[in-house]
Amino acid sequence: MVACTFKHYKSTDFERSHIKIIDNPEKPKIGFIGIHCAHCEDPQCIASCPVEAITKDDKTGIVTINAAKCIGCKACIIACPISNPRYDVERRIAVKCDFCDGEPHCVKFCTTEALKIIPRENARELFSEN
Repeated sequence: MVACTFKHYKSTDFERSHIKIIDNPEKPKIGFIGIHCAHCEDPQCIASCPVEAITKDDKTGIVTINAAKCIGCKACIIACPISNPRYDVERRIAVKCDFCDGEPHCVKFCTTEALKIIPRENARELFSEN
């Protein structure tokens, strides 16, 4: 969360992070869950945006919010199955993981290597095993 916040805001305010790390309710204080944009195959946030501020790159699959177009209506937050975009009160827009232009700092600086970049198919396999 520190790496994300520093990359995007040059601050260490956890509330501004585009990824949230929370305690796993089944394993408090020893298990954690990363909450972040899944860059969905069919993003509901895109369909909900009245000003077409959200796009998905056809090549990379990364879903981004154009800050210059966003009107801060919060429709994307409501439409997201995990309510992932966050409303930035200072900027009055929705913000979310932008994959740090292809090099996510949360992954790069995760000292335990708990965060990894893997293909969606592999992630599905791992999820189905647990």
